[in-house]
Amino acid sequence: MAKKQFKAESKRLLDLMINSIYTNKEIFLRELISNANDAIDKLTYLALTDEAARSAVSDPVIRVDFNKENRTITVTDNGIGMTKEELEENLGTIARSGSLAFKENMTAEEETEAANIIGQFGVGFYSAFMVADKVTVLSRSYKSEQGYKWVSDGIDGYTVTECDKTDVGTVIEMHLKEDTEEVKYSEFCDEYRLKSLIKTYSDYIRHPIIMEVTKYREEGEGDDKKQVSYTEAETVNSRIPLWQKSKNDVTEEELNGFYKDTFYDFEDPILAIQTNAEGLVAYKSLLFVPAKTPYNYYTKDFEKGLKLYSSGVLITDRCEELLPDHFRFVKGVVDSEDLSLNISREMLQQTHQLKTIANGIEKKIKSELKKLMSADREKYEKFFAAFGLQLKYGVVSDFGVNKDKLKDLLIFRSLKEDKYISIAEYIAAMGEDQKHIYYACGDSLSMIGGLPQVELVRDKGYDMLMLTDEVDEFVMQTLRSEGDKDFCSINSEGADLLDKSDEEKAETAEKENKELLEFVKEALSGKVFEVTVSKKLKTHPVCLSTSGPVTLEMEKYFAQMPGDEAQKPKAQRVLELNAAHPVFEKLKAAFDSDKDRAKALSELLYGQALLIAGLDIEDPAAWTETVLGLI
Repeated sequence: MAKKQFKAESKRLLDLMINSIYTNKEIFLRELISNANDAIDKLTYLALTDEAARSAVSDPVIRVDFNKENRTITVTDNGIGMTKEELEENLGTIARSGSLAFKENMTAEEETEAANIIGQFGVGFYSAFMVADKVTVLSRSYKSEQGYKWVSDGIDGYTVTECDKTDVGTVIEMHLKEDTEEVKYSEFCDEYRLKSLIKTYSDYIRHPIIMEVTKYREEGEGDDKKQVSYTEAETVNSRIPLWQKSKNDVTEEELNGFYKDTFYDFEDPILAIQTNAEGLVAYKSLLFVPAKTPYNYYTKDFEKGLKLYSSGVLITDRCEELLPDHFRFVKGVVDSEDLSLNISREMLQQTHQLKTIANGIEKKIKSELKKLMSADREKYEKFFAAFGLQLKYGVVSDFGVNKDKLKDLLIFRSLKEDKYISIAEYIAAMGEDQKHIYYACGDSLSMIGGLPQVELVRDKGYDMLMLTDEVDEFVMQTLRSEGDKDFCSINSEGADLLDKSDEEKAETAEKENKELLEFVKEALSGKVFEVTVSKKLKTHPVCLSTSGPVTLEMEKYFAQMPGDEAQKPKAQRVLELNAAHPVFEKLKAAFDSDKDRAKALSELLYGQALLIAGLDIEDPAAWTETVLGLI
C-alpha cells in the first residue's frame, strides 16, 4: 500500500518536535501515558449518554510493556479508540483546523516560538519519534467492529490498513532507534528505567498503570535452595496524590513521610500547608516549610520552585514562577487543570492563570506563617532562625516593594523582654510618652546590650529592638515607620532620650568647649567627620555615631562585599564625648596645659569608641603605644 503523506505543516512541526522542541527525550512516555489516560476518560464520559460507549467500558487500565530483544516499548489502553478516519485525522494531521494556526511562511524565529503552541491530542503522540524510528498504532473505536493499524517511520509518511483487534482501545508500539554516542536509546527498554519514568512523571495518573515487574522467590531446600526470578503484573503508579485527598483524611505522619521522600530531607518539615482553591482558577497545592536551611540556600546553586502538575501529570519539576523570592525556601507541589500548556508540556506560557495561582500561593504562605507565629511561637522562632534572613532580604529588595507583605512576619530580640517580639507587639507595649520604635544594630546581643547609648533607653523604661543581621540596618531604613511611630536608631540625632534640662546642658557644654572639640578633630587627622558633646551618654565617656545616610552598620556591610575599597560607601563618623564624665575634665586640663597629652587622650578615646562600636582599630600597635604612654 502506498504511503500517505503528512500535510506540509505537519511535517514541519514533526521535524521541530523531534529535533528541537523536546529537549528531554525521556518525557515521550509521559506524553503517551497522558494520552492513554485521556482516551479512557473520554470513553467513560461518553458512556453516560451513549449505549455503544457504555457497552465498551471495562475496568480502566494502561499497560506499559517492553521487549529488549526486539527493542520495542508498547503502551496500551482500553479507552475510546479510533476509527480509520480518526487515525488519519488525529495522527496524520497535526494542526488541523481550530487547533493550531501556522503562518504560511514561518521564519526561523517563529519556528523557535512553536514551543509556545498549545498542545492537542495527537501532538504529544509524536514525541514517540524522539526515541523510535518506527511507530505502529493498533486501534479500534467503540463505534466500530473493525480495527485499524497506523504505521509510520517518521516524516516520510504513514499507512493505514485493517487489522484484527478484538477489544476497544489503542496500542502504540515503538521500535527504538539505534544507539549513538550521544544517546543510548536502548536504556529506555529496561524495566527499572521505565518504572522510574512512570514514578517520576505519571505517578498520579488516576488510572492504574500496569507493568510486568521482576520479582524473586526462593525454591528448593538446604544446599539446593536458590533464588528464582519471575514476573508479575503490578500497578506501578500511586494514582491518588496526597494533595487530592481531604485534609481530614491525611495524617501528619503521611505528610511528613511524603515530604521527606519527595524532597530528600531527613527532618520533618516545620509546617505543611494544604490548599484546595476554587474560583476562576482552580488548583490544589501541598506546600512545606523545611525545618532547616539547605546547605546551599544562600548560594547561586540553590534553585527555587514548586513541582507543577496538570491532572496528575508532572509538567515541570521546578516552576520558579509560582514562588516569590522572599518565600523561595518553600517546597511542594501544585496541581491544576486550568493551565494552558505548550506543545511539549515542558514550558508554561506566562498566563493569567499561572499568575493567579502564584498570588494565591503567596497569600496562603503568609497567612499560615502568621498563624504559626500566634499558635506556636517556639516553632515560629525555629522557622525564623532558619529563614528570617530571607524575609529581611525580601523587605529591602526591589526598593521595598514587598515590605508591607513581610513586615508582620518579622521578629526581633527585645532588650526589655529578653525574647523575640514582633513590631506589633513592640508598639502594643509602648508607653504614651514614647515617640519612636528604638533599635540598635551590632555583631551580637551582648555587644548591643553593652553600648553606652543603651543606658538612657533603660533609664527611660523603653524597650529596644536588638538587631544582629548584616541587613538589619537596611530593613529599618526601608520600613521607616509603622503607623505613627518611626523606627529610630539609638545612634540617631533625633533619638530624644535626654531630658530637656540635660539636653540644654549638653548644648551649653558644646558651645563652651568649641575649641577643644575642634582640636580633637584635628588631632585625629581626618578619621572623624565631627566631634561633639554627646546627648546620648550617661556614665560612659565616649561613643561613636554617624552623620548622613550611611551608618556604621551599613559601612560594615559594604566592606564585606567584593570590589574596590575606595568606591565603597563610608560612614561620616562622629566622635561623641560625655562632658559630664571625669575623663572629659582630664581632656580639658590636658588641652590647656599639654597639647601632646591631649592628642594622645583623643586617640585613646577614639580607639575606645571604635572597640565599643565593634570596629577595628586601624593601627593596633600604634594605639597600644599611645595607651602605654599615657599610663
